[in-house]
Order: sequence, then structure tokens, then C-alpha cells
Amino acid sequence: MNLFFRDFGGAGKPPLVVLHGLLGSSRNWQTAGGDLAASHHVLALDLRNHGRSPHADGMSYEAMVGDVLGWLDARGLERVALMGHSMGGKVAMALACRHAGRVARLVVVDIAPKDYLSAAHRAEFAAMNELDLRSLQSRAEAEMRFEGRVEDWAMRKFLATNLERAPAPETRAGGNDAAWRWMINLPVITEALPELERNPLREEERFDGDVLVVTGAKSGYVGPGDWAAVTGHFPRARLEVIAGAGHNPHMEKRPEFVRVVRGFLAGV
Repeated sequence: MNLFFRDFGGAGKPPLVVLHGLLGSSRNWQTAGGDLAASHHVLALDLRNHGRSPHADGMSYEAMVGDVLGWLDARGLERVALMGHSMGGKVAMALACRHAGRVARLVVVDIAPKDYLSAAHRAEFAAMNELDLRSLQSRAEAEMRFEGRVEDWAMRKFLATNLERAPAPETRAGGNDAAWRWMINLPVITEALPELERNPLREEERFDGDVLVVTGAKSGYVGPGDWAAVTGHFPRARLEVIAGAGHNPHMEKRPEFVRVVRGFLAGV
């Protein structure tokens, strides 16, 4: 699979490959990625069925790990620093455990190797699947229609970023007259959601390299009770908690996030 990616600069410096979270894309990393390009060549990927990358019928962690490895191979990148946020963090953890030689250092952003069964995810996907694209006039209108299912305004705005204007009527497949469409492969991701919420690691899998886990102090994704699972798979892991940040510390507290990550990656 020929994954779409964004190059945020730093060519000639050690490579840092970034993987986004569920329903996100490489766009979410433009600002933090640009900052990190001062010390690394930052390359952010769109995972399958997300952003500008191709759509496919499968949406498993095994498939996504294979996609990333294929992307690295196609560019002759034998060993990289790897950073993943949320779902992308699960992909990064699985890749590091199964292909340790390809990962110089690993940064995991606000996720742990455990199952996440979320009623909020169910509500968000229900809102997206219920949206009538034929009558939709704008992203702002989509956000308004999400209100009945999704309480958080920031999440409503985030979901709407996955909408884009459809091609001109004469080029639309099947005579579809909707003015908007989903960039993501919504049916496939919806079907795969139970698997995506699960821990992708087998009990015996481990990565013995250096690992940084970055969490937001206001996020509930990684708690004290999760650290035994983290160190069981990543015995050299260290934790950084960013005050005032939630699930997206790279956006909510970007300067502190960049400082912490840059310090961890120094010399790589």
C-alpha cells in the first residue's frame, strides 16, 4: 500500500516517523512536526483508510504494521525513531515488538498496551454514519448535527475534519449527488472498531530499546495501574506526564511536548 505522507522538514537529519490516531491524519502533526524538524527529518504518515492514503477492506494492526514496514522499505529507511499517538501508538508498539531492529527509539503518545472499550467511540461513529451527506451544506452544519450524539465540541469539530467536498457532479461515481464525502473509509473503520480498541500485543511480545511514554495529566488513557503492562512489554520505558494536557498533548501543550520528545531523541 502506497501510504500518503507529509515531510515536515529536516532532510539529512535522523529520521522520525510519526503515526496519527484513530480518525486523524498527518495534518494533526503539522505544527509539532515542524518544531521537531529542528533536530530530525520528520515524516508523518496517513495510515490506511485515513487521510489521503488508499482505502482497503482490512483494518487490522497486523495490516497497518505491514503498511508502515512497506513504506520504510520503499524509501530505504532501515532504522528510524518511531512515534505514534493513540491508535498510531498501538501500531508503533506492535511494530517495535515484532521488528525491533527497525526502531532506534520509540515514543508512545497517550496510549497503553491494553483494551479500550469506549462508549464514546460508539456514539461518535453512530453520529458519522447517521450524517446525511446529500443534504449537508458545510462542516459547521455537520458539527451542529453531531450535537445529539457527541457532547464535546472539540470532538465534533475533529470528526468534521474528515469531511471533504465531493468532486463535480459529472465526475461522481454512481450518480451520487452528495456535495460532501468522507475522506476516511468510514464503513471499514466502523466494522473494525472492536479490533482497533483491543490491545494489539501478545503477552510475550517485548521491545528492549528505549521508550518514552508521553501522557496528558488531564487524560484518562494511561493511569498508574497501566504501568506494569507498559514495562512488561517495554522494560526500558520511562513516563512523562504533561501538566494541563489531555489526550492530545502534541497540540494542547505543544512547546512542552516538543521539549520532552526532543530531549528523549537527542543523539538518535
